[in-house]
Amino acid sequence: MKIAIVTGASSGMGREFVCQISKRFKTIDEIWVIARRFDKLEELAETITNVKVRPLKYDISDDADMIRFKMLLMQEKPQVRALVNSAGYGIIGKFEEISEDNVGMCKINCLGLTKMIDFVLPYMDCNRGNIWNIASSAAFMPQPSFATYAATKSYVLSLSRALNKELKGKNITVTAVCPGPVKTEFFDVAEKHHSAKFYKKLGMAKPEKVVELALKDGFHGKSVSVYGTTMKAFRVLSKILPHELMIKFVD
Repeated sequence: MKIAIVTGASSGMGREFVCQISKRFKTIDEIWVIARRFDKLEELAETITNVKVRPLKYDISDDADMIRFKMLLMQEKPQVRALVNSAGYGIIGKFEEISEDNVGMCKINCLGLTKMIDFVLPYMDCNRGNIWNIASSAAFMPQPSFATYAATKSYVLSLSRALNKELKGKNITVTAVCPGPVKTEFFDVAEKHHSAKFYKKLGMAKPEKVVELALKDGFHGKSVSVYGTTMKAFRVLSKILPHELMIKFVD
């Protein structure tokens, strides 16, 4: 059985990946969709008619759930054609203000993502494999009042680029998806304590466009996918200008 696996599939980028994978991957038998909101996964499964969608209620930050997922892989022994690590969140606020959310972001954005790759890789023995890790343009430089989130996404970016090199011999491409603000539920959670700076909500990208480019870049073996002229320019500037200077403009 050949499958794709998508975490964070109940909404936003994860949901969009499921929709587009179902149309573009012609050889997969199932898409395993993972999230905490099982009702949303069931709703998603009903909208996909051309391939079987299997809803799985797992929290990737929960050790017991991850053990159950690992056992499922051992029992089913699928061939994993694609893995999308879309589960994650960010909270706006100074480090000492957002308290336990600092650890929560690390558990989901870094540890959960790493466990997913670790568990799934042994089953990516197809002729070709793709891993898409949802990072962020926040990964390009430190972000005051978004410090932990940006740091976790820097981890995702670094890990993805390194793994893309390591796994080339197995014909597996690992792509870090680094968009700017996207029209999803992200800010509904992120603004729990503070509102985002107004410029971060200007010209938010459509998830359909971000995912479309990410899939294209992954198919072409790229380690990083950045949607939009503004974010591409930001990435270049973050490489050229001292971060201490740039921080003054984003703080």
